Order: sequence, then structure tokens, then C-alpha cells
Amino acid sequence: MKQGFVKVAAATPDIRVADVRYNTEKLCEMIEEASMQRAKILVFPELCITGYTCSDLFFQDVLLKEAKQALLRIAEFTEDKDMLIFVGMPLCMEGKLYNVAAALNRGEILGFTTKTFLPNYGEFYEMRQFTPGPLEVRDIYFEGKKLPFGPQILFQSMTMNHLVVSAEICEDVWSPVPPSIQAALEGATIIVNCSASDETIGKDSYRRELIQGQSARLLAGYVYANAGEGESTTDVVFGGHNIIAENGTILKESKRFKNTVIYTEIDVQRLISERRKNTTFQGAKTPALRRVPFYVEIEKTELTRSFPKKPFVPVNDRIRAKRCEEILNIQAMGLKKRLAHTKAKTAVVGISGGLDSTLALLVTARAFDLLKREKKEILAVTMPCFGTTDRTYQNACKMAVRLGTTLREVPIGEAVNVHFRDIGHDPEDHSVTYENGQARERTQVLMDIANKDGGMVIGTGDMSELALGWATYNGDHMSMYGVNASVPKTLVRYLVKHVADTTEDQKLGEVLYDVLDTPVSPELLPPEEGHIAQKTEDLVGPYELHDFFLYYMLRFGYEPSKIYRLAEQTFEDRYDPVTILKWLETFCRRFFSQQFKRSCLPDGPKVGTVALSPRGDWRMPSDACVAGWLKDLEHVTLMEI
Repeated sequence: MKQGFVKVAAATPDIRVADVRYNTEKLCEMIEEASMQRAKILVFPELCITGYTCSDLFFQDVLLKEAKQALLRIAEFTEDKDMLIFVGMPLCMEGKLYNVAAALNRGEILGFTTKTFLPNYGEFYEMRQFTPGPLEVRDIYFEGKKLPFGPQILFQSMTMNHLVVSAEICEDVWSPVPPSIQAALEGATIIVNCSASDETIGKDSYRRELIQGQSARLLAGYVYANAGEGESTTDVVFGGHNIIAENGTILKESKRFKNTVIYTEIDVQRLISERRKNTTFQGAKTPALRRVPFYVEIEKTELTRSFPKKPFVPVNDRIRAKRCEEILNIQAMGLKKRLAHTKAKTAVVGISGGLDSTLALLVTARAFDLLKREKKEILAVTMPCFGTTDRTYQNACKMAVRLGTTLREVPIGEAVNVHFRDIGHDPEDHSVTYENGQARERTQVLMDIANKDGGMVIGTGDMSELALGWATYNGDHMSMYGVNASVPKTLVRYLVKHVADTTEDQKLGEVLYDVLDTPVSPELLPPEEGHIAQKTEDLVGPYELHDFFLYYMLRFGYEPSKIYRLAEQTFEDRYDPVTILKWLETFCRRFFSQQFKRSCLPDGPKVGTVALSPRGDWRMPSDACVAGWLKDLEHVTLMEI
């Protein structure tokens, strides 16, 4: 449970209809197994103590008394089990029969969540035996103890503030207004569902989409445990389809028609981060619900779920291609509007033969297509200087020609040397002044060409560079519209590859593939034997790591030690722990120290859930202190490595 991870389980036990003793034994076996697996929340199916398909046997006192005694035995069995358990059963109260989920914790029965919506259509006739639960929670006496009884009870962890669990039962989530909505608005971060949903053609897909969508709608974790083999097959079959979802993502799903238990970890901290940012969620008003405390120990949760190395890039080829096309359209549409509004006669793009300027030129060409303007009106400007290699120069020129733009070459070496003489800088001193002098000269050339020709300068810098401050202030940092401003470096590569894969111009594709194969570099230092001497990732660190850090820091507000933990697991086949920690510390320091560059960014389109615009997603003081973030990493230094 450290760092917000809570291990949860959805279990389908082997049962026999109306054989309560057998069912109790099987439930206890699964509880023991889940305890060995260190699960903190365990969910069983609806009415599993007796079997869901008992039908009119639910009217028999023998069955109801056995169910009651079974619950007491199961509760006693959990005395030394460190988890919150939900088990379905029939409960007779005040002459009425209710379908409930009993909550158990360390030998205690904490309360009974009642089923609100009883299906009475098709193959379901629950209203023949059961009564809908009350509208609000009230107290009942069960074996001499006063316990809460009703819908939407909030089970509050005493050791983890944001771990609040609420239950609903099967049909409740299929209803127009599921009880889990109000529970989530009142603070429930994990919803559990004790279910008995039979199998019909296509129902599994609908069930999956329902649970996935409800977890997204509620910004919650959802643990769905379904009845399976062992229920009566007189008229229907139950498949044991268990699902665990988190904020719209299916984390784990069982194969149907096999009774089993599934485990995974729900990241409660991630859910709380989403809710903090969602003002619609915060603004909802609901009446206060009953809270019941439970206790589980705080311990390090062994992670079984995986995290993508490139969180900004879909793994599936088809989805990735669709995403790339959508992003290119967003970028192009943003630029189209700006060009039309400003009545720009041309778009000026500085091209280097690198990834970022390649993407910017491709987006600009697409925007001109949308405007139905000739691409020859685009000015693609190459500005060779001290670090330019023949490979990047040739690629820049070939690309500009293949796209049908107007290529203009402006060598800047002489102008930069004059500038060095003016400010008294030795050209043999290859310090930051040497590099930035070239970057600012290039920007001046582009800006002045734009002024001269009535155009606007299209920015090429990407979001990863902005996060690290890997841009020359008032150099490549500045433009009149930054089309790549919210595209991380790892995604830039796939966008360019998408164009290369789909273009009908074979020669353009060949150039783009060579750009993709070229090391990332600002090319501000002289080449070594004709090859790039200055490789960005050698200096500032691997972009795949920095994009990983960026995603989890900005998207969910994770502390660095948690990001380190995820990165160590995710990149264990690529980087050792010391290397990951080194670049994470670098990321934190640079992210804080370079905010002043982001505070005055040009306009640019947002394409994803993470963006750094000072007018939108990220508003941060330029003089904020990084000390707390680095302090958090000291524990990693001392304990993890």
C-alpha cells in the first residue's frame, strides 16, 4: 500500500447450490490464498455463500440460518487476515429478505451493503424472493452488534486516507443511476461489485465496456467478481467473468468458464490526482454517507502490473497509427487557423534535418493543404553553421524539395563570427556562448525573413525539450506559433515514422527514414570526422526516461521516489538503478530551474493530456524550489540502491 498501490482480488469460488458448508470451505480456501498473495481487498460473487441460483430455496429457514452461521465462521477465519473482504449472502431482517454484500475485516463484520436494483425481467426474478434495500443506511442488530445496513456504505481505511471502498451488487451497475456514483462523489476510490451475471452471446463485451466505462466515469478503481461454474444450469450458465479496472483501463480480466481469482494493484494515488484536477467531479453536491473504519497494514505492494516504456505512445500498431493521424490533424488545424487569422503570406520553418524541424515542416505542409494553398509558399530555411553535418544538411534540403516548398539557404557562420568579435568571445571557446550564439542567430534570421516576406515563424521545439529547458532562450525557444509544443520527443519519432510509412512519395519516405536514424543533436559543435559530435541524449539523458518521468510527474503528480520505483521496474532490461536515479535527479533539477523558459512560451496546440502551456495545463512560478523533490529521492539513495 506504500505509494498508493493497493493489491486487490476478484475471486470466483467453486460452489454447490444450497451446500453452504461446502461453499464456506471453498471461500475460506480462497481467502487463505489471497492472504498469502498479500491482497488487501478481496471480492466474492453475489450470494456466493448459498449460490445465486437457489431460487425459492431462499424462502427456507434452513438455508438462511446456515448462511448466517457461515458468515460468522468466515468472519472468525479472517481474524488474522490483513484485508477487507466482501462476500455475498441472503440476509433476513425484520421479516424481509435482502440480497447483501457483507464486509469483513480482521474477524469483524463491518456492515451489510444492500442491493438497490433487483432485476425482474428475462431470466431474472429476484423480486420474487428479495426486497430492494433501503434508500439510506440505517442500523440493524446482528448477533447482538449494531451494524450499518443499506446502500453506499463507505469503508474508510484507518491507515491510508484515500483508500475508501464502497460496494454495489450486480444489477446496480447496470442501472441508469448506479449507487456507486454517489459513493464516488463522497470519496470512494475503489468500488467493488459482488455479481452474478449470466452469459449470453455478446454479453461479455458489454460487461467489459460497462465496468471499464464506470471506472472512467467515477475516476475510480472497480473490482468486479462474478459467479461461475457450480451455479445451477437449469436455464442459464455463469462464466466467472472477473474484471478489475482503473479509471477506464482494464488492469486484469479472467478467462470465462473457469473459476479463478485475479490479482492486480490499483493506484489510489493516481485516482486522487485525477480527482484533484477534475473540477466537475469536485463540484458535485451529495448528502453525507455513512463511513465505517477498517484496518489493513501499510506495506510495500509487490507490483504485478506493468507500465509502458513510452506512456505517450500506444503499443498497438493500429491504435498508434490512428493516434498519429489525429495528432497531425490537430497540429495542422491549429496552424491553419493561425495562418488564416494573421493573413500570413508565408510560413517560415527553420529546417536542420533533425526530428523536430522535420515534424514541423510536415505539419506546415499539411496545414497548407487544408488551406488549399500552394506549398511553394512555405519557406524552408536551412542555416548551416559550425556543427552542421553533410547528412543532416542533405536530408533537410531533399525533404524541402520533395514536399514542394521553397528552399532557402542562409549560411550563418560569418554572421556568428562577427557577433563573437563584437562581444569579445573567442571562437575556439566552445562554451554555452558558442552554442547559443548560433541558435539565436538562426532565430533572428527566421524572424527577419518572416517580417520581410509577410510571414510567420513556425516553432519546432518539442515538449520534452521544454520540460528539460533544452532550448536556447530567445533562440529555438521562440517562434510565432509552436506546432510541436505539446508533443514529447518519443512521440515525435512515431509521428515522423507514420508519415514515412504512409506517404506515396517513396523518395520522401527514404529521407524521413534516414532522419529517424540520425542521432538527436542541436549540431552546435564542430563535427568529428564528418559525424555529429554533440549527441543530446549523452548530455541530458535518454528521452525515453525523461518522457516517462514527465508523464507521471505532470499527469498524476507522483513523488520522485514513486516514479523511480516504476521506472526501475519498467526499464530493468535497459538501465541499471544508478543510471535511472541519476537522470531522474537531472530531470527534477532541470524541470524546476528552466520554468522561466516555459513561462513565456509562444502559442501552440495542445494534443494530449499532458501539456506545458503557461496559459493552460501548467502554471508554475519560475522561482519554485526543487528541494522537496530531491529530498524525496534521498530515501531511494539510502534504501533502494
